[in-house]
Amino acid sequence: QVQLVESGGGLVQPGGSLRLSCAASGRVFSINAMGWYRQAPGKQRELVATITYDGSTNYADSVKGRFTISRDIAQNTVYLQMNSLKPEDTAVYYCNARLKLLYGSAWRDYWGQGTQVTVSS
Repeated sequence: QVQLVESGGGLVQPGGSLRLSCAASGRVFSINAMGWYRQAPGKQRELVATITYDGSTNYADSVKGRFTISRDIAQNTVYLQMNSLKPEDTAVYYCNARLKLLYGSAWRDYWGQGTQVTVSS
């Protein structure tokens, strides 16, 4: 069984910073990509940033230049450094991983439980 364990959310003032972490625990054969998504109240879940097995990154336009995604391959962990936070960044942030549990098995998406980020003065 694989679990994605997130940490690092909280309350921060506008202009502040937070760092989210997500670790994949359990037996994992291979990870294709990891990323962060967010869902604000009354809105659909949206992509924030992703990073693939070869280090390629992708960001939502709304966070480019402010957020940075990175990873620790050995620890199966992905990070999201969020700077210059705005009230519109307030949402529940979810970690995602596309991975294989065994050689030859299919790629599957796994999700974390979500961590709340609130940007408010």
